[in-house]
Amino acid sequence: MTHATNVRLVPRKQLEARGRIVREVRAFFDSRGYLEVETPLAVPCPGLDLHLDAFEVIASGAPLSEPPRFLSTSPEYQMKRLLADGYSRIFQITRAFRAGELGERHNPEFTILELYRAHAGVEAIMRDTEQLVARVTGGSVHVGGRVIDVRPPLARMTVCEAYAQFAATPPDETLRLAEHDEDRFYRLLVDLVEPALAKLDHGLFLTEYPATQASLARKKPSDPRVAERFELYVAGVELCNGFGELTDAVEQRERFLHDQAERARRGKPVYPLDERFLEALARGMPDSGGNAIGLDRLVALATGSTSIRDVLSFTADEL
Repeated sequence: MTHATNVRLVPRKQLEARGRIVREVRAFFDSRGYLEVETPLAVPCPGLDLHLDAFEVIASGAPLSEPPRFLSTSPEYQMKRLLADGYSRIFQITRAFRAGELGERHNPEFTILELYRAHAGVEAIMRDTEQLVARVTGGSVHVGGRVIDVRPPLARMTVCEAYAQFAATPPDETLRLAEHDEDRFYRLLVDLVEPALAKLDHGLFLTEYPATQASLARKKPSDPRVAERFELYVAGVELCNGFGELTDAVEQRERFLHDQAERARRGKPVYPLDERFLEALARGMPDSGGNAIGLDRLVALATGSTSIRDVLSFTADEL
């Protein structure tokens, strides 16, 4: 006979706050002319990001000829297909699934807020993002006895500037590490850059990631060594991952093939290309900006915590 282990009980006020924040998010985007959409969770390609692994869906009794499906790690491909079909401002609050992620800020199943704007770049998306954060939090985050200012406009710092200031690494060396020694690049980020960002008393956008670290973002026209990618850090929490979107189907296919080869080299599962997504790019997706926000993390910060466990009814290890 087995006995269930005790699990924590999330305070009712936390779940009430979560519900209120979700309503605030929907009201925010509705007021700005965004259309809320829904896309499938079981998809033919869950994404080829080298640092993410997916859950494969096994259908009992399905014919062997049926192509595999995976739980989505992000609704990005399908939402960009909608952009190519003429939708201009869209957002979605949905579940995403990433294998092997469990901790203070990770859960294998989590809630993602994804938004896209056609005919807009990263600056427009960053403005929408900082205004959303300010609306949800009231302009400040209170964690661990600290008050973090998140009133717009939030500070911006490029990745090369951050590595130079916090890791004593010159820009050329930062770019070299990102391309040729990724382990060292991320070790400096985790050990030196992110701890320094966590000490700031205000939110900050980290911008212009090395082009090798942004497989779905377009390269900056004035400096193709870096990409139009940004992340927002608040109280040490990486809150989002946004892009000026790559719209060139040929270049995107080349990047995907590179990622497939690299996944194979690392002994990781190699997922198929999403040909319908690539076809949509070839048809003509307008210049666009997008962002993926960890909604659980945003709710946690708004309620005074940096741990998503405080705002999830159940985590994976409690099931």
